[in-house]
Amino acid sequence: MTGRHRRPSSRRPLLGAVVALLLVAAGAGWVAVQHHGASVSPTTTSTTTLPTPTTTTTLRAASISLAAVGDTDLGYTPTLPAVPSAEFAPVRSLLKANITFGNLEGTMTTATSSKCGSSSSDCYAFRVPPSYAEVYRAAGFSVLNSANNHSYDFGAAGVAQTSAALRSAGIVQAGLPGQIGYVTSHGITVAFVDLAPYYLTNNFLVPSEVTGLITTARHHASIVVVYLHTGAEGETADHVTRQSEYYYGENRGNPFVTAHQAIDAGADLVLASGPHVWRGMQWYRGHLIVYSMGDFTNYDAFSSAGDLALSGVVHVTLSASGQFLRGWVDPVVIEQGGLAVPDPTHALWPFINGLSTSDFGSSAALVTGHGAIVGPRG
Repeated sequence: MTGRHRRPSSRRPLLGAVVALLLVAAGAGWVAVQHHGASVSPTTTSTTTLPTPTTTTTLRAASISLAAVGDTDLGYTPTLPAVPSAEFAPVRSLLKANITFGNLEGTMTTATSSKCGSSSSDCYAFRVPPSYAEVYRAAGFSVLNSANNHSYDFGAAGVAQTSAALRSAGIVQAGLPGQIGYVTSHGITVAFVDLAPYYLTNNFLVPSEVTGLITTARHHASIVVVYLHTGAEGETADHVTRQSEYYYGENRGNPFVTAHQAIDAGADLVLASGPHVWRGMQWYRGHLIVYSMGDFTNYDAFSSAGDLALSGVVHVTLSASGQFLRGWVDPVVIEQGGLAVPDPTHALWPFINGLSTSDFGSSAALVTGHGAIVGPRG
């Protein structure tokens, strides 16, 4: 992200090698497992534990509920909230689901050596204390994405400390190279394949990487959710152009093509953020695509002018085999300063419908006057 920050972020490429970490965490009602290295067979390595039918004693449910939000950032040291837990308080009730997902835009680290040069005036690196992982967990998050342009703001040390903090809090991390996040809830295993246009993340600019990761995920999970950090940024970037999108000269990919590729490869649901504004939703082969969930709770990190303030929580219930059963959108508004609060005017709903109809016509996924996502036709 650049222009959407109050302080534009660096356009410099990510540097260094990412430290791969294994996460095996148990939480209330769910088992979390992270797998690094899609090419490594889980049956031939002792360092990787993947979900099996014996990972939980809970009987397999008929469906599973997911809640998802876009970009979150609780500050940039030393500019931090006085009471971090208060940042999610207004929307905590909206985040309730079997599995709750969000994009972590930044790092959780005490490292001080960032990607920014000492004389840089347009480079910003984002970090909060590692203890903030517990704030996300208390708010209900079970999966956080690191496939974005800020996951490597503080180099390998920042990546390693962020991963360790999430692991300690019992949160699944997804999106680093070869990293698939697995969560088992009520006997149903869901894989999160998170991608961005960078070589130090799972990189969707390499089509074979997209299909390879999804194929691996399908071997170990009943449901595959793909997240994309993609697209141009800003209030004028609310439409899906169906072309490659660039921002400050950086190739942010073709969201339309990549989302369809993901479903063709076996994804059951595609979610995205990165433009910092909501985009439309589409049905493709019976599967839902949310092209951008905009911003969510942040601490003085993103602009909330005009349509950029419109946000929400996407809720989707899928069958044990990944079929869409029902969904809805809880609308919120981002106040000046970054606090997300419920929006009684429901302004997001007509905004979504206008974009979806304009961009996708008969394949548009629409929201009713009560917030429900209308299921696929036919």
